[in-house]
Amino acid sequence: MKQNYSIKITADKLNLQDCYNFVQDSSCGGIALFVGTVRNKTQNKEVTLLDFSAYEEMALKEIEKIAVAALGRFDIFKIAIHHAKGMLNIGEIPVIISVSSAHRNTSFEACQFAIDTLKETVPIWKKEHFSDGEVWVNSTP
Repeated sequence: MKQNYSIKITADKLNLQDCYNFVQDSSCGGIALFVGTVRNKTQNKEVTLLDFSAYEEMALKEIEKIAVAALGRFDIFKIAIHHAKGMLNIGEIPVIISVSSAHRNTSFEACQFAIDTLKETVPIWKKEHFSDGEVWVNSTP
């Protein structure tokens, strides 16, 4: 039996096409994608890069819990949750979530559930680097 979720934490560049291809199926009329990107400003400060760290073993378990919960809670076909670690420049992608389902609203809802839950529960932290210093963000869970 094929697994209906794909999870990953990697120092490699995330691939949007891989996430799309994983969830795509002829039975699905909707695919929702969330692509987080590194932006150049936060709170009126110029960001130069982000550095993502993770307690990887625990983070993967928590991401798997999110995928399994989404599959149980929403009528979705497949879900992919991929997160980057390490230093990322402006415009690069730290997170991709893709979800497929028969109908679009279900995909949207499951995708939002996945990113919101990931930000609340998964031990991945980011350090924002500015031209005049740096600060840790999301220092909890």
